[in-house]
Amino acid sequence: MLKHDLEVIRKKAPNFHPEIGFIAGSGIGHLAAELKDPVTISYEELPHFPKSTVKGHEGSMVLGTLENVPIVFLKGRVHMYEGTDMDRIKVLIRTIFLMGCKRLIITNAAGSTRKEVGPGEIVLIDDHINFVSDNPLVGPNDEEFGPRFVPMEHAYDEELKEALLLTAKEHNIPIHTGVYLASLGPCFETPAEVEAFRRLGADLVGMSTIPEVTVANHCGIKVAAISAVVNLASGMTDEILSHEGTLHSAKICSEKIIKLIKEFLKTYGHE
Repeated sequence: MLKHDLEVIRKKAPNFHPEIGFIAGSGIGHLAAELKDPVTISYEELPHFPKSTVKGHEGSMVLGTLENVPIVFLKGRVHMYEGTDMDRIKVLIRTIFLMGCKRLIITNAAGSTRKEVGPGEIVLIDDHINFVSDNPLVGPNDEEFGPRFVPMEHAYDEELKEALLLTAKEHNIPIHTGVYLASLGPCFETPAEVEAFRRLGADLVGMSTIPEVTVANHCGIKVAAISAVVNLASGMTDEILSHEGTLHSAKICSEKIIKLIKEFLKTYGHE
């Protein structure tokens, strides 16, 4: 199914072999502007790619280098709440796998359940809790990509996490660690839900990422994920949550994330 998508990509960039994939969350897509010699391919040009309907998710693939590391940058993701089926989410990850990516860095915008980790902070995800209500690996298994049953004890690669934490420490970039919980959306959580999620061990709440992480683990891609904290979760503040507020706060976080990624690539960009 992905043959035609790969043909389009190879025609646009015949000699491009990415080492790292990057998925940008809400308001963080402008990191793609940092890429050198970029080749941009709209999702509209790729026959099996999903079409994003959410503001802040442009829906394009950008191929280029950052700190001399070849990167495939997915500028915008899709979410289950858009009505997207899981096969479309699998296409995103499996395409970069077939392009040669062995590592993937994902970002998202999230609410925090910890008052000391407020808007503007960034959090490296340690683990997750899946409340999306579905799993992209349900259905017949495709042995070309991975096994029927996928261990998730190390869904977020330990070496990547260690490298990102060391990079943050060496360059004085404030960063936290925590557990991310994703629900289906598109409604923001109720205060009661936030309290329940907090008691379950969630430090962050959002509406994405986990399906992508699941598919990447199935393919054997090493994953790291960073949340941009854009608000305190529902019931923890008098602020009325909105997507516009998400995009505003994500811009503040993006400066830290861009610096972290660029410094990480200088030292750890090549396996």
